[in-house]
Amino acid sequence: MTAPTRDDQQWLHQLSLRHDAELGELRELNDEYELRAQQLYMHPEILREIGDRLKQVVLAWPQLAVDSLEERLDVEGFRLPDSAAGDEDLWRIWQENNCDEQSQMGHIDALVMKRAYIAVGTNEADADTPLVTFESPLEVYGDIDPRTRQVRAALRRWCEHQDPLVRSSERYATLYLPDRTVYYEASNGNDYTVQDVDEHGLGVVPIVPLVNRGRLSDQRGRSELAPILPLTRAANKAATDMMVASEFVALPLRGFLGASPDDLEDQNGNKMTALQAILGRMLMIPDGEGQVKQFEFAAAQLKNFTDVLTQLAQLVASIAGLPPHYLGQTTDNPASADAIRSNEARLVKRAERRQRAFGGAHEAAMRLVRRIQSGDWDPALKRLETIWRDPSTPTVAQGADAALKLYNLPTPIVPLKQTRQRLGFSDATITLMEQEDALVQAQQAEMFKTPTAADQAGAAGGNSNPTAG
Repeated sequence: MTAPTRDDQQWLHQLSLRHDAELGELRELNDEYELRAQQLYMHPEILREIGDRLKQVVLAWPQLAVDSLEERLDVEGFRLPDSAAGDEDLWRIWQENNCDEQSQMGHIDALVMKRAYIAVGTNEADADTPLVTFESPLEVYGDIDPRTRQVRAALRRWCEHQDPLVRSSERYATLYLPDRTVYYEASNGNDYTVQDVDEHGLGVVPIVPLVNRGRLSDQRGRSELAPILPLTRAANKAATDMMVASEFVALPLRGFLGASPDDLEDQNGNKMTALQAILGRMLMIPDGEGQVKQFEFAAAQLKNFTDVLTQLAQLVASIAGLPPHYLGQTTDNPASADAIRSNEARLVKRAERRQRAFGGAHEAAMRLVRRIQSGDWDPALKRLETIWRDPSTPTVAQGADAALKLYNLPTPIVPLKQTRQRLGFSDATITLMEQEDALVQAQQAEMFKTPTAADQAGAAGGNSNPTAG
């Protein structure tokens, strides 16, 4: 039985509706990360009272939670399990497409907005170097087959602003299907007209989802900000209330009963303005009896606000797996190096989990790259692995000691090249080292080689007594 198929217009319409339904949530998450989300915690009466003198406080905990994890996700190459070295051609393509920089942005988008996408296509300028780009979920939406967990179709929509003065823009869309890619341009309103069709015949959609924290029943992923946003908003309110309190009641307020601002003079005999009286923390209450009585209100303590912020910071650290000192939770005695590494253990493990999930997407993209290069699928690349930098933070001495111990065993279990890689040397530096090793071995072999009969005869002739005969 043949399943019914959708035509291009049906895919375009369906994917547009699904993407539009999710865009609001994605933009809200992105605004929370960029610290530009609308935060309204203060009472309207307080807002009218303080006007523009105070801005609402926004703590950068969402950025901290995401960046602390993303900073430990660095791709360093691709290799097959039976190869100690990485695949130089795949790494060349990665570098030429500036994927070192793009992958960082893609990882951030995936951590913040549930997922990002990797697009692979042909390169008209260089057929041997396919294009690899990381795409934002604000522009791309992919439909996942619930049975195969593969992308059935994907849509990218974007605008190109031509004239910022007139605010005119041209809108485009690209529909990615397993056998073709259709390019559209918006004509009237929301209607798209076909501009070009690429019959690539790959058999798969050239869009790979980079999903963060996917679930079996939901392959769209989950944002790292979801569990900490309620706590962050509560902390923002507490910090804003603390600023309001510091403006009005954090300093002692002196009062005068039976006096008005007009009765005050400065040291030169000039009348003080109302603003000067306010800055001097003085309250004037005229009572008309002619006597002036002085009183004072004690300054309010802000410790209750700092205690709330400290407790919320501890909750955010526990949920996000952040070491306490990342959120300013320090003690009088500095933590030892072992204690710091112990506190980072959960963050390191979270980074390793993301490496496994994101690595699958990078490997799928590289298999597409090789397919576009050669015109056929390479079965060996089904076992392709992504080489990640170690997400932990060992000292240089610790890393060197561990690598050398594994190599200097009576029977080394790690080859020399991999030991050098673990020590952090680049591929170019390792190549120079290998060339130096080969030169030294050749010199040693020449020095200690067993002389032949011809060599001995030549040496004897050269050492004959010139005065003889």
